[in-house]
Amino acid sequence: MKLNVGVTARKNLILGVNVALVVLFLIMHSNFISPVQSAPDHVASFSREPIQIRTWPFGKKVAVSFAFFVEEFGFGQGPVFRPDLASRTPDLTNEAFRQYGIDWGIMRVGRLFKELDIPITIVLNAEFPLSHPSIWRDFRSLVPDAPIVAHGMNNTTRMLPLKAGLTAQMAYIRETLDLIAKLTGIRPAGWSSPSIYSDGNTMQAMAAEGVTYTLDQMDSDVITRLNTPLNALFLLPYPTVTIDMSQYLARMKSIREIEGIWLDYVFALADEARAYPERDATTVIIGIHPFIVGTPDGAAALRRVLLKLKMDRSVWLTDTDAILRAIESK
Repeated sequence: MKLNVGVTARKNLILGVNVALVVLFLIMHSNFISPVQSAPDHVASFSREPIQIRTWPFGKKVAVSFAFFVEEFGFGQGPVFRPDLASRTPDLTNEAFRQYGIDWGIMRVGRLFKELDIPITIVLNAEFPLSHPSIWRDFRSLVPDAPIVAHGMNNTTRMLPLKAGLTAQMAYIRETLDLIAKLTGIRPAGWSSPSIYSDGNTMQAMAAEGVTYTLDQMDSDVITRLNTPLNALFLLPYPTVTIDMSQYLARMKSIREIEGIWLDYVFALADEARAYPERDATTVIIGIHPFIVGTPDGAAALRRVLLKLKMDRSVWLTDTDAILRAIESK
């Protein structure tokens, strides 16, 4: 009897271990491996759910889009390279830092993407083509098919009216979309809030005005869908740590260091995809600015990154509109 009891106990132990291993295997290799689950969004409060994409076009597992911010700040306003000089009037050093990006950086980046034949996404302040018509015209001629993501009216004096309520935000978004459509011939499907500054009403206002996707999501590796009362809104991952301005100005990282961050970030996602091929495909939108990647050394670093990413068999270099089309085709 004791012998039978011992054998039974061992069998139960082995069975329990096997069951645990099977459960662990399913967790590690299931299609729905993702920390993002259906739940209310912590800002907008509407239900939010991950979009399960097994692979991107051509069997790729990591969608990467470089979002190039073409912005209007106005004289004496905007990002500063030398905070210790910002109180000067006029602040020639920081003004030159911003103006160089407009006069030289925008075209240099446009030429680079055209030369390498790599898609780019333009994130545009509506007032920029009015303030700099020749620069906009020449830049647009380099990348005529690049999608335009609306980025508000400008990045300093005419940002989202966050304290004015939903109706005011809807009117602001509508005005931005109308002006961009008038000046460029394209009504954007995407939105990026100026200075990444929005609130609980903004997502609903976007959807109400016909926006289908936004770059205001910074907390995921996968695309999610926000179900607002009127329309669904796709949230494309736009990580804080991959934005060049965040690293360059706030954390004082060199362009070489930023180059390493970009490559490590994307290649880590690609390595994970190869290690766990059953996992859902991931997405990263990388924010770049002309006063950082538009300098000679900045463009050189960006060139190295683009060429290396282009060679990885798991990486799909694309634009934001193409990502949305791929989702809709699934």
